[in-house]
Amino acid sequence: MHLTKKQKFGLVSFLLLIIAAYLVTKEPWKSKGGELESAILKSPPFHISIKWDNLAAGYPLTLTTDYIRSYTGFDLGYNERYEQASWVAYVLTREEVESGNIKRTDNFRIDTSIATGSADLSDYRGSGYDRGHLAPAGDMKWNSLAMSESFLMSNMSPQTPSFNRGIWRSLETKVRGWATQKDSIYVITGPLLGSIDTMIGLNEVGIPQYYFKVLVDLSPPDHSMIAFLLPNTGSSADLIQFAISVDSLEKITGYNFFASAPDPEVIEWLEKQLDLDSWN
Repeated sequence: MHLTKKQKFGLVSFLLLIIAAYLVTKEPWKSKGGELESAILKSPPFHISIKWDNLAAGYPLTLTTDYIRSYTGFDLGYNERYEQASWVAYVLTREEVESGNIKRTDNFRIDTSIATGSADLSDYRGSGYDRGHLAPAGDMKWNSLAMSESFLMSNMSPQTPSFNRGIWRSLETKVRGWATQKDSIYVITGPLLGSIDTMIGLNEVGIPQYYFKVLVDLSPPDHSMIAFLLPNTGSSADLIQFAISVDSLEKITGYNFFASAPDPEVIEWLEKQLDLDSWN
């Protein structure tokens, strides 16, 4: 039977679709946090090694950051429009968690290092929202100044009480447990600022609908990454239901995490993985 050029093209396209469908069905998938994630951690074609000399190697590249500030226990990228950090970054170690005995100070105050002025305590008063830490006070118990600076208003974001005191606190506690278990973790935390449509206070502090947390196991020999994306509301769901790959989070946020890391090939590979076993 003689086929026209158009018929041949159609037949080839059909066969390619069948092959593609077969390959997809051979790949196991799991749904996590609304995203399709590969359930298998494939072996990389190179040796995995992460050696970063400073926090800047992990800064996310994003248009929501107007300028960066460094404090004793964390760095942050500040967003003027919504008067809060678009992200905070720090390394949490086993030693810091186990030796930390500094008590919580609760000295919430304006951040005078923000030239145009940070949010004020009055912005939150009567709003119904908590002054939610991005860099948790519980991660800063190793140093009195680090603890005090964690209460700067630049480190606060409006969180619903059920979220801040519930599942968000559970995740923060889990991170400290992972730091103790793994020895050293790079942590990036922030709000999703792109979908904000509600403000509080005279300074118009934006209320995020979601928050994310990115974790990198820095301890050799088995490096891994995981990200969490949680809605700003109370939840009794298991934390693992909110786990996604860093690559998926980048697509959602538009951020480029670890943009200045000296080992981009390694980072790109790790960002695509979701190895839940590595994070219990």
